[in-house]
This record gives sequence, C-alpha cells and structure tokens, in this order.
Amino acid sequence: MSDRPGAITMKGNPLTLTGHEIKVGDQAPDATLVANDLSEVKLSSFKGKKVILSVVPSLDTPVCDLQTRRFNQEASKLTDVAVLTVSKDLPFAQKRWCGAAGAIAVKTLSDFRGNFGETYGVLIKGLGLLARAIFVIDENGKITYIQLVKEVASEPNYEEVLKAVKGEACGCGHKH
Repeated sequence: MSDRPGAITMKGNPLTLTGHEIKVGDQAPDATLVANDLSEVKLSSFKGKKVILSVVPSLDTPVCDLQTRRFNQEASKLTDVAVLTVSKDLPFAQKRWCGAAGAIAVKTLSDFRGNFGETYGVLIKGLGLLARAIFVIDENGKITYIQLVKEVASEPNYEEVLKAVKGEACGCGHKH
C-alpha cells in the first residue's frame, strides 16, 4: 500500500490517495462489489466485454449525478460494453438514485464493505470516499485507459473515455 499525497484536490485543497497505483497495460485487479440487490459482483465476471469503470465519490452529489447520467446516456448507445459506476454509497442509496434518474443502462456497484478503493488506488485517505476516476478495461481484462480527475469537483473528459473504449485513444496522451 502506498500513499500519493496531493494526487488530487477537492475545491483546490490537496488530498492523499491510498492504495496500489494502477497503470495502463496492467491486468485489471479483481474486486468484489455489492449490487443494488445486495448480491456480490466480481469485476472478473465482466471478462469478455469491454468495461468502463466510472468511479465517483457519491451519487448524492451534483457532479457524480451528472457524470453517471451522462454515462447512462452513452451506455445505451454502446454495444458489448459494460458501464459500471462504483462508489462507497450504500446499495440502497444507489438503487434509489437509479430509480430517480431512470438509469437502466449503467450498473451501480457499491464498495461500502470492500477493498476496491485500495486495490485501484483511488481511496481518499481520511475521507473514506473514492476519487473521481475512469478505468477502461478491454475484453481480456487489461487496463487500456485511466483518467484520474485531478479536481474532485470537476467532471471527467467524456469524449476521451468514449474514444478509449472504441480503441481510438490509449490514455497515454498521444493521438492514435
């Protein structure tokens, strides 16, 4: 376990991320999350599909709400891509949010009792929340793209994520 002080900011204030830093090209670590019905879901169960892992601090905040609604919209247009939103919110809160937002294309998964945050290096030390980040995983379970949003209060670059899932960007910063 390693700490990355100042890896992100919240309203300009530096925060420390803790856990294992993942890089593009790494095999996506497995993690067990909890679905809205309290069943356990392993990330490895999505192997064979491309996955957009949209990580948010809480669905009950405006930017996370916007981000998840946008990915729900995009998910309905993508074939063979699983769009998963992961937060520390309780499964009940995630279910309520999905109902209120009419979100049926994204799958919300809770890390309230798991170690996804540490495994993916996105746990905000001291807050117990997950940082805003996107991971794209290919059909073989390899990380092909990572976007760690530097300022928690900002939305991610959606276009870049969608290009990455279509194989037009690799997260290395170069155009392909």
